Amino acid sequence: MLASDGDRERAVDILKEAYTQGRLRPEEYDERVGRAYQARTYDDLDRITADIPHPAAPPYPLPPFPPAPPPPAPVFVAAVRRTNTAATASLVCGVLAAFTLGATAIPAVICGHVAKTQIRRTGESGDGQATAGLVLGYACLAVITAFIALVAAFIATAPGP
Repeated sequence: MLASDGDRERAVDILKEAYTQGRLRPEEYDERVGRAYQARTYDDLDRITADIPHPAAPPYPLPPFPPAPPPPAPVFVAAVRRTNTAATASLVCGVLAAFTLGATAIPAVICGHVAKTQIRRTGESGDGQATAGLVLGYACLAVITAFIALVAAFIATAPGP
């Protein structure tokens, strides 16, 4: 069977490998490469490379490397914002105002306004607490003011001695 140019090149590659491994002397390598390029059949190429061990093919095809695992998905942790302490104090004072007969209504209003200012400046959470403390504090102050006005009106309209 006639050899192709690719068959000749494969034979020359075998000779090159043998030469780099020290199996062929330089003059023997040159002579065999010349004969490989002049070879017409497979038989001619086999005679040129018969005494050279060919690289052994692996007994089974090697599996490809497994693909690298994908990088882990980024974990997004919600930033926990700190709650403003003045907002919490405003809410607590506002709730206690009804039980202390209004004694904590003014601190509820003061802490609520302080908390709103700090929250705008720092970005802390607690705006709802501050608002609730302000509403409860002002409501309690309104009830106390109304009660004092009623008592004053009652005293003013009461018959004198």
